[in-house]
Amino acid sequence: MALGTMKKDHGRRAAGDAGFTLLELLVVMVIIGMLAGFVAPRYFSQVGKSEIKAARAQMDALEKALDQYRLDVGHYPTMEQGLVALVERPASEPRWDGPYLKRAVPPDPWGSPYMMTVPGQHGEIDLVSYGKDRQPGGTGEAADITNW
Repeated sequence: MALGTMKKDHGRRAAGDAGFTLLELLVVMVIIGMLAGFVAPRYFSQVGKSEIKAARAQMDALEKALDQYRLDVGHYPTMEQGLVALVERPASEPRWDGPYLKRAVPPDPWGSPYMMTVPGQHGEIDLVSYGKDRQPGGTGEAADITNW
C-alpha cells in the first residue's frame, strides 16, 4: 500500500464499531434527570397520602378492637392498661376474651405509638396519631390523625 492512499480516521466510527460517544451519554442523562424532576415530586406526595390513609385504617381497626374489648369486659381499657390490653390479658380482667388484634399493636406509619385517652374529650375514647412531625397540631402531612 502506498503511503499516499492511506486515509486517517478523524474520530469517525466505522460501520462495524459499537458504543456511545460521551455526548450521546450526556444527552440521555439530561433526559433522565428531567423526567425524574417531573415524576419524583408527584411520587413522594403520593407516599405521604398513603401514610395518612394507612394511619386512618390502623386507627379504625384499633377502634373496632376496642369496641369488642368493651363488649366483653364491660368498659374500655384504662390508661394504665393502654392499647396493650388488646393483645395481652390484664391481670384484673377475668372476662377478657382476646386477643382482639392478630398481632401486637402497630405503631403509626411514622413509627410512633398511637395515643389513647380514656375517657376522651371527644368521645368515650380518643385515639391520636401526631402525624409525620410527631408533634400535636400541624397541617397537611404533619396534621394529627384522630378518631373523632
